[in-house]
Amino acid sequence: MNHYPRKRFGQHFLHDRTIVHRIVQAFAPHAGETVVEIGPGRGALTRTLLERAKWLHAVELDRDLVAALQAEFGDAGLTVHSADALEFDYCTLAPPGGRVRVIGNLPYNISTPLLFHLLDQAGCIGDMLFMLQKEVVDRLAAAPGGKDYGRLSVMIQWRLKVERLFNVAPGAFTPPPKVDSSVVRLVPHAVLPVHVDDPQRFARIVKAAFSQRRKILRNTLKGLVAPETMERLGIDPGRRAETLSLQEFAALANTAAL
Repeated sequence: MNHYPRKRFGQHFLHDRTIVHRIVQAFAPHAGETVVEIGPGRGALTRTLLERAKWLHAVELDRDLVAALQAEFGDAGLTVHSADALEFDYCTLAPPGGRVRVIGNLPYNISTPLLFHLLDQAGCIGDMLFMLQKEVVDRLAAAPGGKDYGRLSVMIQWRLKVERLFNVAPGAFTPPPKVDSSVVRLVPHAVLPVHVDDPQRFARIVKAAFSQRRKILRNTLKGLVAPETMERLGIDPGRRAETLSLQEFAALANTAAL
């Protein structure tokens, strides 16, 4: 498929067949499942996914690629949705009583907002397997206390199990990105690891706490959680957000609801 990568779409096309097969083997699609590929590009993953899944949905923003994908794979079981992955409703593809499986080599320039968009639809998603910038995967899997731990870490780990699979060097792509990549599996928790009374309040507190990383909780959560409330929970108002566990964020959110 002759298509020059477009910078505005953040296109880096995967061409390494060994990596393609490792990704598909890790994802292990089966015929009869509803599989959605985000950003199929030139179809490197698409071709191998179709061999295993037999039919496939793909969400692609680049209209030139949409036409090329339909021409090459339309008769092989591919349905291409010409849409922005950041706005697409993945739940509309879920079968009655079932869930969709999502896979993709995600454009690095939209990966974080796309992950939050998918998080909002986690109820209809069975699992996800993505190629992402290694730095983003480091943040997804980060534990409290390090520089990689932040809002993305907390929100993702609250809803999803994060499993880092393997790293991918820049040479596997055309054009090669300036960063290393990683493949990660994300699976919605069957039972959430912490109870949250109000998800919107929880999200607001996590966002506020990390809004200015160098500031302490007393300042970042001013107007949301009083310092004396933090102390009652055993949380020092002089701590920074990156030191708090998921359980402590849940406690702050649930107490703020009272």
